[in-house]
Amino acid sequence: MRKTIRLEAIDPIEIFGAGNKILEEFCSYYPELKVVARGDEIILDGPEARVEDFETKFNELIQRRHRKMNLTIYDVEDIFDGETSPDRFRLNGDAVIVHSTDGKPIRARNRTQQEMVKAYFDNDLVFAVGPAGTGKTYIAIALAVRALKNREIKRIILTRPAVEAGERLGFLPGDLKDKLDPYLQPLYDALGDMIPHRKLSEFMADGTIQIAPLAYMRGRTLDRACVILDEAQNTNMGQLKMFLTRMGCNAKFIVTGDATQVDLPNKADSGLLKGISLVEGIKGISIIRFSNEDIVRHPLVTKIVKAFDKGLTEE
Repeated sequence: MRKTIRLEAIDPIEIFGAGNKILEEFCSYYPELKVVARGDEIILDGPEARVEDFETKFNELIQRRHRKMNLTIYDVEDIFDGETSPDRFRLNGDAVIVHSTDGKPIRARNRTQQEMVKAYFDNDLVFAVGPAGTGKTYIAIALAVRALKNREIKRIILTRPAVEAGERLGFLPGDLKDKLDPYLQPLYDALGDMIPHRKLSEFMADGTIQIAPLAYMRGRTLDRACVILDEAQNTNMGQLKMFLTRMGCNAKFIVTGDATQVDLPNKADSGLLKGISLVEGIKGISIIRFSNEDIVRHPLVTKIVKAFDKGLTEE
């Protein structure tokens, strides 16, 4: 469908913004449309339903301009916030979640990953637990990146408890961030697969994407964000409760962990399985359990995990 919207009795720059910044922000919500601005006209070309939706929302933007002195890109966000149906971006379990920076599709690779994808859309809190190499964290971050690109959320927050896995990092040079970054590097790596380096740096700089130790979550209320707690087996019950109670409005929380790899001095202090047992069955919370058969890393990883599990059982 092709349609022309004509601005009447208003200067286009008041709606389009300097350098068309406001119009560009508005158009970013309609990637399937071809939009051309010429003088006081906007020419639309694309699916009829999206063209009509564009016109409706654009009229709201014009009415907003009549009520205030100047428009900003935040006015565009306000128009779309809370009005986009979550089902519009819903995925089947085997659909492409996002594309990597080199264009490769990232999708669930086995049935349990598919269950995790479906659970994300049906619940506000998802626990994904199981052995190393099953892709729990990677799928969680892919879902978060997708939500950010689709503007379902405003922020991605990734966190891990700063617990040493058998090593001592206190001797490392640098400030606190330098000492903590080794704990968080796997999260940087996953993000780097899905977001170009320059854009990722911008997101990190303006707080759109935040990566921080779990202790930094205390006292915060996290609205309209996808928040991922990784390595949750290294939290105690108090820390896990603290994290889960950070959930604000329109937020999605994902908790990942492997109960067989607890790095706490006293392994019995791990709150992951205890916490799951307390909340399982609550509406809005889903528990996804991965097994050795779900490992998607090198084929040897499956054999290594089984060998270690057998050895620990025999002990």
